[in-house]
Amino acid sequence: MSVDRAILFAGDSTLLNPAPIAKDWILEGSPVTRNKLLSVSNDKAASTWIWDCTAGRFNWFYDIDETVYVIEGSVTVRDHHGATRTLTSGDIAFFPAGSSAEWTVNGYVRKLAFLRQPPNPYVMLLQRVFNKLNRMMRIRSEKVESPTAFGVS
Repeated sequence: MSVDRAILFAGDSTLLNPAPIAKDWILEGSPVTRNKLLSVSNDKAASTWIWDCTAGRFNWFYDIDETVYVIEGSVTVRDHHGATRTLTSGDIAFFPAGSSAEWTVNGYVRKLAFLRQPPNPYVMLLQRVFNKLNRMMRIRSEKVESPTAFGVS
């Protein structure tokens, strides 16, 4: 069944809205950040954003999974183990829910961010149990319905 849903298009000319970083996350400078919501999934568990930031150094705490694609500029990211990586235009990084990173933007960075709320582990367990039971019932049903299962050909 086809549902008539609008297809959304956005370009670089998308106007971004102010989205200040929490003051207690800022470590250095006065970074100015902006963002714009581009899309949301039907179940509201996933969304796509465009985000940019001027020079500064700050902590970022991830409460949901985030995959970023750097469109323009660069940022140096340091994880809680001290590993450092500079992301530039074309680079992709994944930040799982519950992680944190220190971001250092020397000039400017613009990214596309894909956010996804991780499913509840209990719901995932129930889903796996349901799927396994479903497969078992299907296999059992196939054996009963198959004439060769009783030696009849």
